[in-house]
Amino acid sequence: MVEFTLELNDDQKQVRDWLHGFAEDVIRPAASEWDEREETPWPVIQEAAKVGIYSLDFYAQQFFDPTGLGIPMAMEELFWGDAGIALSIVGTGLAAVGVLANGTEEQIGTWIPQMYGDADDVKVAAFCSSEPDAGSDVASMRTRAVYDQTKDEWVLNGTKTWATNGGIANVHVVVAVVDAELGSKGHASFIVPPNTPGLSQGQKFKKHGIRASHTAEVVLEDVRVPGHCLLGGKEKLDQRLARARERAASGGERVKNAAMATFEASRPAVGAMAVGTARAAYEVALDYAKTRTQFGRPIIDNQGVAFQLADMRTQIDAARLLVWRASWMAATGKPFTSAEGSMSKLYASEAAKKVTAQAVQILGGNGFTREYPVERMHRDAAIYTIFEGTSEIQRLVIARTLSGMPIR
Repeated sequence: MVEFTLELNDDQKQVRDWLHGFAEDVIRPAASEWDEREETPWPVIQEAAKVGIYSLDFYAQQFFDPTGLGIPMAMEELFWGDAGIALSIVGTGLAAVGVLANGTEEQIGTWIPQMYGDADDVKVAAFCSSEPDAGSDVASMRTRAVYDQTKDEWVLNGTKTWATNGGIANVHVVVAVVDAELGSKGHASFIVPPNTPGLSQGQKFKKHGIRASHTAEVVLEDVRVPGHCLLGGKEKLDQRLARARERAASGGERVKNAAMATFEASRPAVGAMAVGTARAAYEVALDYAKTRTQFGRPIIDNQGVAFQLADMRTQIDAARLLVWRASWMAATGKPFTSAEGSMSKLYASEAAKKVTAQAVQILGGNGFTREYPVERMHRDAAIYTIFEGTSEIQRLVIARTLSGMPIR
């Protein structure tokens, strides 16, 4: 088993420095423009594809890093550049994780390459789980998938919301109800291939932050997908549903559903995104405090400012440690006995909101203007306590894990 360490190896350091250079030279100069335009930054995604950052190979290398630190390291550096653009670059990864977590080897090999395309023809993918009346409450999901045995097809109907790349994606991964009586245990994930009739984009959201990332509703009207588009296959689904029915009848231990498996795998990565945004705001505030003079001296000489910066740095480092621990545990097969994945996401996301708010305060009036990036970073940071499980849901997961209550 790989031992936990706080020291990156030489290969990881090279990747980190490479990503940092891309974030500094390509992402940051474009951040303000695409935030104002509120559009997907296709040219930046294409640049990322050209150098190999936006590719299946790159994410596979980071995902299978035996230390578990590849993905959080990459997320931190890209989101240090800009959260909205970075989310456009990595948003496909959530759909890819959905396939990796639930799909067969054949499905992984078939669909994940189509999610990315290539440098000359960039594609994106979307993971569609949340619904207008079922965000955190996944048991209330209404999108249905009905099996048509005569044609070996699944028929999907419903509306998804808050889908990153929703409607513009080449491949959509959709979570739907196949057995309503089992609640969240009666869900399954489906691939909706490119140009499938019946799938359309609904409302595109105009957001407070991460505005360079496309977020929209996805409407499914009698969407027919082949039987092989059920992630994991029908035999595996039937076995899982049978076990869930037996447990429900006996009052036994609950099992995970497909969407929850995807979120559990991605929560430390979201924590790393938050760390990147917080670190970026802290660095701007630190530089500003060293150069901004008031009453004849730099404002960092004032204890009130210096103590804020001390707290900011402490929160960032603590958040990173929690994220790295959870990522290492996941990679080495250690169970989250105390909901360590949710802990990392909770603490890092809350830290990002606090640190970016403190950065605005340190910059004063300048921090409140769009002439300085901390205003944008503060808006962006708000999303981390909301998507892929709100802070309240993370606390619920942690509390129920500690108490031994079932996590629904």
